[in-house]
Amino acid sequence: MDKHLTEFENLIGYKFNDKDILSLALTHSSYANEHKLGRFEYNERLEFLGDAVLEFFVSRYIYEKYPELPEGELTKLRAGVVCEGSLAKKALEIQLGDFLFLGKGEELTGGRKRESILADAFEAVIGAVIIDGGIDSAEKYVMGLMKNVIDSVRNSFMLMDYKTRLQEEIQKFSKEPVSYVITKETGPDHGKLFESEVSHCSNILGSGLGKSKKEAEQNAAKDALSKMKK
Repeated sequence: MDKHLTEFENLIGYKFNDKDILSLALTHSSYANEHKLGRFEYNERLEFLGDAVLEFFVSRYIYEKYPELPEGELTKLRAGVVCEGSLAKKALEIQLGDFLFLGKGEELTGGRKRESILADAFEAVIGAVIIDGGIDSAEKYVMGLMKNVIDSVRNSFMLMDYKTRLQEEIQKFSKEPVSYVITKETGPDHGKLFESEVSHCSNILGSGLGKSKKEAEQNAAKDALSKMKK
């Protein structure tokens, strides 16, 4: 047991003063039921705490980092960061699923890779860090994990905005849709670069490059918006 917990601590870069709280964070209800543990000897209460404090940490961080964003945009950004998919992805990065205590049923049905279980356990680990190290050290540690998630979600929102905003601008004077065409692909398969053009009624509005077709299209929309402003 201790070796199991120590290995996880080494992976996440945090040493617990209280190993019991870490063990609790890694214990799923299916394991507790199967082994007839106590009433609350599984991670749901820690998940509750971790969820609430994670929202606060992320809220304060994005409030300070993005002073240009209104309340509605901040809310959307936070929701994208603390959603089940994002947290499950972060849990996979730290190999959290490999260290969970699961019941046999959950084990056999792929519980170690189930998004809901991983996201909940990730929040439980955050809750355990808060209990173990206090709010200040927990915020420093947790935000060290989450900053790249925030940046990734913010970037994806910005990309989505370009195509949406371009369509909205066009709709002000035309019912005809805009269209995107990939005009060029360069580079090897593992590092392709795509070029896209966006047009409206056969008029080319802009072009853009990207490491994916989607990114190229978004950059073409960005270019078109820039030219329209001029």
